[in-house]
Amino acid sequence: MKIENTPLPGVLLIHPQIFPDDRGYFFESFRAAEFEKIGLPAVFVQDNQSLSEKGVIRGLHFQLKYPQGKLVQVTLGEVYDIALDIRPNSPHYGEWFGAVLNAANHIQMYIPPGFAHGYKVLSAQAIFQYKCTEIYHPEDEYGVNCRDPEIDIKWPSGKELISLKDKKLPNLKEIPPDYLPSI
Repeated sequence: MKIENTPLPGVLLIHPQIFPDDRGYFFESFRAAEFEKIGLPAVFVQDNQSLSEKGVIRGLHFQLKYPQGKLVQVTLGEVYDIALDIRPNSPHYGEWFGAVLNAANHIQMYIPPGFAHGYKVLSAQAIFQYKCTEIYHPEDEYGVNCRDPEIDIKWPSGKELISLKDKKLPNLKEIPPDYLPSI
């Protein structure tokens, strides 16, 4: 496993060691002891999976009272994955990092609590899987508009399908500090 730092401290790209052979390949996608060695959470309490069509943008979502760290990966297709620092006291507040994750590169991204998360599907379909350090609490779900002009995420071009709920999310500067995570 190779760990790659990103410009946002705590957001990491994880490159597993792939063992290909004439039957296909094998890799470990998670081992608690290895994650503990590098300071990442070794306990995840919920796994989620979504199937989406090309152009779907999901996010940018976060929980406030029950913040989630997420270990994300793509098992079918390709997405452009985004982590956005939404901690008002952070020197990186309002900054985002994006990476292409796909079923061919097997790269995972770890997004720590205090970040909003979202992605756009680039392939015809994508299966997106993620482990969470906290269970989902629907009453504690918040979000940031994925088209916030001040954040200016450089989403890949092409059609976009955004849920009505996500279209109604506020821009980051419209969210009161009490509704954003602290460091």
